Amino acid sequence: MPTKIIFLVSPRTHFLDLAGPDQVFFEAIFYKAPFELVYCSFAPDEAGTASGLRFASLPHYAGIEVNKGDYIFIPGMDTEVITGSHSGAMKGLFAWLTAAYERQAHLCSVCTGAFLLAAAGLLNGKTCTTHWKYTQKLQQQYPRLKVLENVLFTERDSVFTSAGIASGVDMALHIVEKEMGAYFANKVAREIVVYIRREGNQAQQSVFLSYRNHIHAGIHAVQDWLVEHLDQKNSLVQLADRAHMSSRNFTRIFKKETGITIGDYIALLRREKIRELLKKPDLSRAQVARQVGLGSERQVNRLIKS
Repeated sequence: MPTKIIFLVSPRTHFLDLAGPDQVFFEAIFYKAPFELVYCSFAPDEAGTASGLRFASLPHYAGIEVNKGDYIFIPGMDTEVITGSHSGAMKGLFAWLTAAYERQAHLCSVCTGAFLLAAAGLLNGKTCTTHWKYTQKLQQQYPRLKVLENVLFTERDSVFTSAGIASGVDMALHIVEKEMGAYFANKVAREIVVYIRREGNQAQQSVFLSYRNHIHAGIHAVQDWLVEHLDQKNSLVQLADRAHMSSRNFTRIFKKETGITIGDYIALLRREKIRELLKKPDLSRAQVARQVGLGSERQVNRLIKS
């Protein structure tokens, strides 16, 4: 059964808060991720963007089945929607969100979508964030929250919150990485021409996602090849051929685009792959060495100690 990515579209939704994460998951589905995109609203007749674009025929959220592991995305909106003319619809919506969370679905807000989760009581005691213009307002209005400033997104107890606008893309890519792995998330990021960013409190960035903040197709092709064929012997001439360059030019361009040498990059890839493989108790160090293109256990030991 695919994991549902459910977008709750409100009246006066901020369009990029919806479109950015939606595009991330759409591209992930293109690469065969087991996701299903679902759209709903608490006001189907008025669902649309703050700029006036209307969405037709959206179902009411109450008809959407939410299962364990699904994700509910709440894009940013004009916050008056929560407390104004649609306040009467909030009680039923809050109950639906709470029930979904209790069934171990994930809740995700983009920008001012955090105000809706906060009003539902689902951010109480949790670290969270929102657009920088509204962090102070969110903290003052909901003092039981721990609102963080200057972060792209937060994750706490299956609740994700992101800062303004484009940071919803960063959060969506982070979720894709959690579900499908770092290399898969990198492929999606490349497809939408976005460099994956992380907020400061997270673990060190994976090397599979690092050194990709460039748009040089030849260098990306080599990086992709190395990740997928780390067990093979890859000479400088062969790698340069994949980038359609001479060896000398490839060496220069790789350092210019990534900031490190090709040799250092391969060593970093091997080190991270070795650490992953060593977590598998059924693999010997000799087998690990072969899977990363090394000839001996001694080379493995030397690399992980360096």
